[in-house]
Amino acid sequence: MVHERAGEPATSSDLVDVAKLVTAYYARHPDPARPGERVAFGTSGHRGSSLDTAFNEDHILATGQAICEYRADQGVTGPLFLGIDTHALSEPARVSAVEVFAANGVRVLMDARDGYTPTPAVSHAILTHNRRGGDQADGVVITPSHNPPADGGFKYNPPSGGPAGSEATSWIQDRANALIANGLAEVRRIPYEWALAAETTGRYDFLAAYVDDLPSVLDLDAVREAGVRVGADPLGGASVEYWGEIADRHRLDLTVVNPDVDPTWRFMTLDWDGKIRMDCSSPYAMASLIAARETYQVATGNDADADRHGIVTPDGGLMNPNHYLAVAISYLYRNRPGWPGGAGVGKTLVSSGMIDRVADDLGRRLVEVPVGFKWFVPGLLDGSLGFGGEESAGASFLRRDGSVWTTDKDGLILALLAAEITAVTGRTPSELYGELTARFGDPAYARIDAPATREEKARLGALSAADVTAASLAGEPVTAVLTSAPGNGAALGGVKVCTGSAWFAARPSGTEDVYKIYAESFKGAEHLAQVQEEAQALVAATLGG
Repeated sequence: MVHERAGEPATSSDLVDVAKLVTAYYARHPDPARPGERVAFGTSGHRGSSLDTAFNEDHILATGQAICEYRADQGVTGPLFLGIDTHALSEPARVSAVEVFAANGVRVLMDARDGYTPTPAVSHAILTHNRRGGDQADGVVITPSHNPPADGGFKYNPPSGGPAGSEATSWIQDRANALIANGLAEVRRIPYEWALAAETTGRYDFLAAYVDDLPSVLDLDAVREAGVRVGADPLGGASVEYWGEIADRHRLDLTVVNPDVDPTWRFMTLDWDGKIRMDCSSPYAMASLIAARETYQVATGNDADADRHGIVTPDGGLMNPNHYLAVAISYLYRNRPGWPGGAGVGKTLVSSGMIDRVADDLGRRLVEVPVGFKWFVPGLLDGSLGFGGEESAGASFLRRDGSVWTTDKDGLILALLAAEITAVTGRTPSELYGELTARFGDPAYARIDAPATREEKARLGALSAADVTAASLAGEPVTAVLTSAPGNGAALGGVKVCTGSAWFAARPSGTEDVYKIYAESFKGAEHLAQVQEEAQALVAATLGG
């Protein structure tokens, strides 16, 4: 249910108390016996609020030590690139992490400008270093992404430059929890002033390295020559200094819509549930930029660590992320002659079937993987994927010469790509999506959540195709029942059921007692509602059995 104040400006009663938040970071200590207070290091890192004893100094000290031990075990001896976003807990967590990294003799490179660092800039730095050969680098980004202001986050990127895989995150998580359970006795730590003065602590100009390299992945000359008017809203996040530099260095007609940084995010409009959340794919969180859409030919937003993108056009408002992914894929594969001829199109199992139809029209191999950007990392590294994208507005793609750019989501290049598309085609991305629907149909897409116990979620995650016996869905024969991804054979952690014109996917939530049903129909909204209703009944019956 949408909150009555969704899309309205935040008021003082909506704001987090930063002093209490930071005090709780140091004062509260997790109980390892309580599941909600343990390190849960998934593919997006460990996230939580210090007020819930879910993101406190103990968590960061233990996780930092676990990362030091993991990288030593893996033979990673190069620098660790360390970035932070603008959440209030990011700076305290950075201090704690640096104390541990320095005590363990890890070469840490922090921002040379003492600023904030987008996730893609850290991925770019890791890959740039490792491309030279020799000792391999990795990185940490301290961010909970688009989560509310009370949250903190801590994620690890190995030498591949992208999100760590399950083997790494499980090892780090388990070791961190063991360290906490042992009272942090095995954690090495030195005072922060000593850590800053250590020979192993250095600086790196993330901003210059990233911004100067943008012409290798985008045709910014076309954007400049066409005079495309761009409005970029960092939403108070880590991209705030980057957008101004991009405008200046590449001489673009680009306005930073809101340059303010405030850990309470008091300038935001409330999201669908009445919370402050920097979700650039939400029309409620992006209400201010949508209202100003006629000022710019392309307006864009990023979340707090800039790994996601939101695209606003004067004629279409905020684009659905699935729609923009389809347009980006259609444009890129026709306008990147330097890309490998065999480079496939990467999508997650819950992304729109429009991408399937676009890939088929392009004559490109479709690579469908489970949810999680980590699954695109190998393909982006070796060029077997030209593009990898998620329905949650996260994507990246190759440089213009076909080599790897980043292996983590990059909201900055996806935002700038909208300007390139406008410059080169003379049409907005929303106009181009209209052309795609005229050719391939106009799908209706939605996600709903349904209650589920932990036991039911576990059963859903462990389903086999044989467990789903339905022969039809919303009046059409079932053509496929998937519990592993066609693109790489990895387990979906749920099930996807397909027909000729529709599909649904059900998977358990990792943080709530619900399961999520994603569904799409090329027969319209009424048929989609039927798909959703039957999907819920089918899943409930399967779990009940």
